[in-house]
Amino acid sequence: MSKCEQCIVREFSSLKALNKEELLHLSDCKESYTIKKGEVIFEEGDTINGIYCIKDGVCKMSKLSANGKDHIVKLITKGELLGQRSIISDEPVNLSAVALEDMEVCFIPKNEIMGFFDKNNQFSMNVMKTICGDLKEADLHSVNMAQKTVKERLAETLLYLADTFGKNEDDSLKVQLSREELASMIGTATESCIRLLSDFNKLGLIELAGKKITLKEIGKLKKMAE
Repeated sequence: MSKCEQCIVREFSSLKALNKEELLHLSDCKESYTIKKGEVIFEEGDTINGIYCIKDGVCKMSKLSANGKDHIVKLITKGELLGQRSIISDEPVNLSAVALEDMEVCFIPKNEIMGFFDKNNQFSMNVMKTICGDLKEADLHSVNMAQKTVKERLAETLLYLADTFGKNEDDSLKVQLSREELASMIGTATESCIRLLSDFNKLGLIELAGKKITLKEIGKLKKMAE
């Protein structure tokens, strides 16, 4: 059994549609490497010639706003792919990707991916479904930014971080974001985010210890996020 057959990325991504022969071919043409925390995978406007399979770690996807500030659009974790939309549309990437922790990734050249499109209809359908899901997620994000208060968005984001990325043994959120990064995710100034976190802490909704955040009152946070 090839490493690609056993890989977590295959289990959760469009690659699950590939057959054994295609996976063996993939195993021969991919490149595997480590990306260190803080390193840029690609920048908005770059042309990438393939897709990145995230085997381990988390990265942030961000877009530069008109005022020159980065806005974090989403977080990507193991089992997901980067760059699918760009290689299909044959356009530069519209977001930047930066590692939030050390990551293990595989890079698959564009010509190999496009070859699967020609030969495997289920693979093509899976990629299209993924892109449609990303568009739906972007729509929901836009609605939340427009209709929810900053307090509601913070509660929702903290719950999202817990549900999606899990917790450490001490119950703190596994993904540790800086206050600037958290502010970027909820679309507010860093000072406002710090003030709200302090308010949440005083209300007993969360517990703060440096960069660590522990959710104490899940039910109340869910009600606040509604």
